[in-house]
Amino acid sequence: MNDTREPCLPAHLEPPQHILVDPEVIHSPITARVLSRLPGIPWSVCRNYQEKLQKHGPGARILYLKNYKGRFMRFCPGTSRYHCCGYRIIHIGENCPLNCSYCILQAYFQDRVLKVWANQQDLFRELEEHLADKNRLFRAGTGEFTDSLALEAITGYTGDLAAFLGQYPNICLELKSKIVDLGWMSRVSDPARVLPAWSVNTPEIIALQEKGSAGLQERMQAARECVRQGFRICLHFDPVIHYPGWQKGYALAVETIFDYVNARDIAYMSLGSFRFMPELEKILMHNHPGADYIYNEFITGLDGKKRLLLPLRLKQFRFLARKLKNAGMGTNMYFCMESEHVWQDVLGYTPRDLGGLDNHLLRLSFQADQFSALKA
Repeated sequence: MNDTREPCLPAHLEPPQHILVDPEVIHSPITARVLSRLPGIPWSVCRNYQEKLQKHGPGARILYLKNYKGRFMRFCPGTSRYHCCGYRIIHIGENCPLNCSYCILQAYFQDRVLKVWANQQDLFRELEEHLADKNRLFRAGTGEFTDSLALEAITGYTGDLAAFLGQYPNICLELKSKIVDLGWMSRVSDPARVLPAWSVNTPEIIALQEKGSAGLQERMQAARECVRQGFRICLHFDPVIHYPGWQKGYALAVETIFDYVNARDIAYMSLGSFRFMPELEKILMHNHPGADYIYNEFITGLDGKKRLLLPLRLKQFRFLARKLKNAGMGTNMYFCMESEHVWQDVLGYTPRDLGGLDNHLLRLSFQADQFSALKA
């Protein structure tokens, strides 16, 4: 008998039209959980992913539970030309149900299929190998190729991961998102080693360019609740976008943030200007014709990506940094993929002054007493 119940999902998540399941993960706990939380959604075993995708059409909402055979733990795809934060990616899936106009995943991936690596035990085995040396510290997160929490309501992946990592004191897990889901919190054994994180932007950018995401106040209400539960948080002003009235918008964003949390509650905060691979430009124009910020003045940077002209970037960064410093932020502010010149001009220090950006953020991730104890 077919199950005809409608799944109860959060507002940002439309139910998929079909679920494809690799035969190798048909009995995995993730598969069982997803199918139980999406009653009434048709599903089938998938031996030929591309063939199935063609059958459903390019615009179909497909969820693919895959037996992933690649590396789960990898380095952030930074570049030697600009300062990278040294973040380690825990790869749990690809694509995102949100519809942010500037999303680089549009250029990374050829389709919009939501992919979840359902062979979670293989992920855990690989993490065990990386984390075996308890004297080696890791700062890692899941928010690079997908939103860390956007599918949590149906997969429970983050809760599983947080519970597993609870036995390893040498890793700090960052959960970067644009939505609100705190269901994973009950499975965290040590709040000091999990960093809930949100991308933040102006109310206008969130409303017009981050379709499906939570509002800024909603994100900060969730951040405040995390602080109440003993967590520190991370925030990311990335991408900072140049548009008419941006000064008023970013001033309001900073004011809103500190209406809900204090600077001491923030482990670190990044600033990053809108930048994009050249191939994203046409995709963005086609998919989001109203995103007129793409017509700003850009140059090609040393890494081949288009970047806002330096004087315009510096003006925005100086404005934001001044507001944030007045709110109590200090050397826990950093730039994502910017030059030493920008660091010195805006913040008055460089990664070299901090002992290297990756080491600095590692120290901030682990509170001072934890860091000293683990390094002893």
